[in-house]
Amino acid sequence: MSTIVIVGGTSGIGLELARRRVATGDDVVITGRDGSRCAAVAAEVGARCRGVAVELSDPDAIGAALSGVDRVDHLVVAAIDRDQNTAADYSVERALRLVTLKLVGYTEVVHALLPRMAPDGAVVLFGGLAKDRPYPGSTTVSTINGGVMGLVHTLAVELAPLRVNAVHPGIVGDSPFWQAKPAGVLDGYIARTPIGRLATMADVADSVDFLLRNPSMNGVNLNVDGGWLLT
Repeated sequence: MSTIVIVGGTSGIGLELARRRVATGDDVVITGRDGSRCAAVAAEVGARCRGVAVELSDPDAIGAALSGVDRVDHLVVAAIDRDQNTAADYSVERALRLVTLKLVGYTEVVHALLPRMAPDGAVVLFGGLAKDRPYPGSTTVSTINGGVMGLVHTLAVELAPLRVNAVHPGIVGDSPFWQAKPAGVLDGYIARTPIGRLATMADVADSVDFLLRNPSMNGVNLNVDGGWLLT
């Protein structure tokens, strides 16, 4: 039995992973911005799950928020946000918030929990394929996801023997964000994906499980996209 902390575990892929891990008998801590929602989602996941309110865009408060977590075998930082930002019409406020959340916030979570991490434990961070295939308005998102790659590399060296990896999902068709799109929006993406369908939340959760489980996976940035980047 292991204890896994999933930062950003109240919805989407993080919640999918929390359900899987509770079903296998692990103790799970999920975090989200809202304490009441965290508690409600944790209760729905099961008795082995509890919720903790953490705001990644306020790094100074992360340590105190996670102080009640006594033991960590595995850590998954899956919390994400989106920002439509271009160099021509640049919002410094939005950019600073996202950089703080996903780079400073991610790192501070690792810093706060490191004294309680098992020496043979593992960390998985979340990036995204905007690092490789930018789109109009992805200036901040593409840059930050590239930063996650660098963060994985430096942490894997610095924190050894603790293992650190990242998953970079493509378009996840059944995730709340993409599932809410109007009919037909995803057809073009499906048509150019070699496996004939988009990645699913279960696919991404399975890739996280693999990175946590396999003792030789370290310093890896794993794309999960069904081959979409090849086309």
